Amino acid sequence: MKKRIDYFAASPNAMKGMLEIEKFISTANIDKKLLELVKTRASQLNRCAYCLDMHTKDARIAGETEQRLYTLPAWRETPFFSEKERAALAWTEALTLLPTNDVSDAVYDEIKKHFTDKELVDLTMAIVAINGWNRLSVGFRTVAGTYNPK
Repeated sequence: MKKRIDYFAASPNAMKGMLEIEKFISTANIDKKLLELVKTRASQLNRCAYCLDMHTKDARIAGETEQRLYTLPAWRETPFFSEKERAALAWTEALTLLPTNDVSDAVYDEIKKHFTDKELVDLTMAIVAINGWNRLSVGFRTVAGTYNPK
């Protein structure tokens, strides 16, 4: 696979906006491991190899286990995730797969049990951002394996 466009070089102001969203998300009061699970799950659904490489590396640094990362696609069938994490993963899937999923009242009611309004908006912004990054990386074929955690 060959990279199509360096989107940072092509439109620095657009990427500046994306990085501002990331900066905001990094200050949100949401557990880092949970954020990385959400970013990884959305990236799995969007088949974004670059973001999967990035967020599984970042998840490990944040203390995530191999077992949970390996079973993330089947999170509903495992005992490894808390009710709060399950609610966040269901919310992520619903918002990532909008064309084929309904963001049902049941999914919303469950997420509201675990997150304040502010936390829910912040989590949703993280989902919005990762879906944007996925589309950039998939569309412009950002090469997986090139990310090095800070």
